[in-house]
Amino acid sequence: MSAAIGSPHDEYYRNVESILVYPSTVVPPERKPGFFERLDGVVEAPVPILGQAFVQGPVILVWDAVLGARNPEQGHNAVYHEFAHKLDMLDGTANGTPPLVNREQLAEWVAVCSREFLRLRSLSEKGHKTFIDTYGAQSEAEFFAVVTEEFFDRPLALQKQAPALYNVLSGYYRQDPAGRTKRTRSLKK
Repeated sequence: MSAAIGSPHDEYYRNVESILVYPSTVVPPERKPGFFERLDGVVEAPVPILGQAFVQGPVILVWDAVLGARNPEQGHNAVYHEFAHKLDMLDGTANGTPPLVNREQLAEWVAVCSREFLRLRSLSEKGHKTFIDTYGAQSEAEFFAVVTEEFFDRPLALQKQAPALYNVLSGYYRQDPAGRTKRTRSLKK
């Protein structure tokens, strides 16, 4: 994993030039290979998307999926997910590591996220049910996007299930949604 170090926090979304919102699920057009492009495997047909982010392009959101985010207890939020990808892409690649403040934060990020990603991948391959959506086992980039959803939507559960992962996300986002949730719950009593 690589990351830019020392990126200013006020420029998190400098690579978001446009946001496209479609009313319901869309299927992207089939990508035709270029004349000189060599195909090494099966070309998969396009699949429906709920959101998408591009390194040099827009964030695409599907309104139906955005409305579904009103149920945070499910841990799915297309907005958090796609904007996490844009954070990850700030260094020009989607590799699961957004720009971090310093080498110490990077070292902790790599240690914790690598361990949790490999654990999720292993459990997913064995067919075990996991707290973190197994979609995150596809790649480091999807892992970061999926755990970002969990961090904001189900922070207490993430903090309990994977405290070190919660802590690195809290350090990166400079937020403590679990603490906020606990304070809100105590005020309601």
